Formats: sequence, structure tokens, C-alpha cells
Amino acid sequence: MTESFREVVALHPHPTAVDRDALLRCIEECLDCATSCGACADACLGEDEAEELTACIRHCLDCADTCDATRRVVIRQTAADLGVIRALVQACATACAACAEECRRHAHHHAHCRVCAEVCGRCREACEGLLAALP
Repeated sequence: MTESFREVVALHPHPTAVDRDALLRCIEECLDCATSCGACADACLGEDEAEELTACIRHCLDCADTCDATRRVVIRQTAADLGVIRALVQACATACAACAEECRRHAHHHAHCRVCAEVCGRCREACEGLLAALP
């Protein structure tokens, strides 16, 4: 993310009580994960054995959508519903864990799956960090 993003978050007139570093890390990792999972799914589709990668493609697409929704909701600081945020962040961590596990199964043949698994792992950790920081 750019510094302007961080500046806009810092300038919010009524910032959330949630730890800003944990919040920003989660948002950044969700953005990276959503993009990486989308690219991995596309790369899987381009592989000669795409049919064998159906589960991987599905996990990547589910994870990308979950990460995207999570980052969009988590960024909103006004009148935050911590129950909704907690549920979304937990769902994101779960989707990331499942996607990482599936991508690791193909990592020895496909470098894009190896990288995607690593990115998913970082996002899961960031989500868990935000969950721990929620009041």
C-alpha cells in the first residue's frame, strides 16, 4: 500500500479503537492475497492439467473473494460492528488456511501455487493478529 493510504486512515475524524498497525497489516495482506489468489487461479487455468487443479482454482477464487470483502469491510472505521468484523476476519483466516493447504499440494509442480500458499499464510497470520487485537 502507498503512504497516502496510511495517511487517509490516520486522518479519519473518528478512528476505531482497534490497533491501527494490526488493522493496516490485515488490509494490506488481504489485498495482496486477493490479488495473488486471483493470479494463481488464472495460472492454474492455463496449465495443461487444469482439470486436476479444479479444487485449487476453487480455493483460490473463494479466498480471493473472501479477502477482498474482508479488506473492504475492515477499512471502514465509522460505527464499526465488531461482531461482523470478527466473523469476516475469522472467515478470511479460514479461507486462507484452506487455500494455502490446497496450493501446497501443487507447489512442487507449480511455482505460482508455492507463492500463493506463502501469501495465504501471511494473510492468515495477519487476520489472526487482527482478531487478537479486537476489543
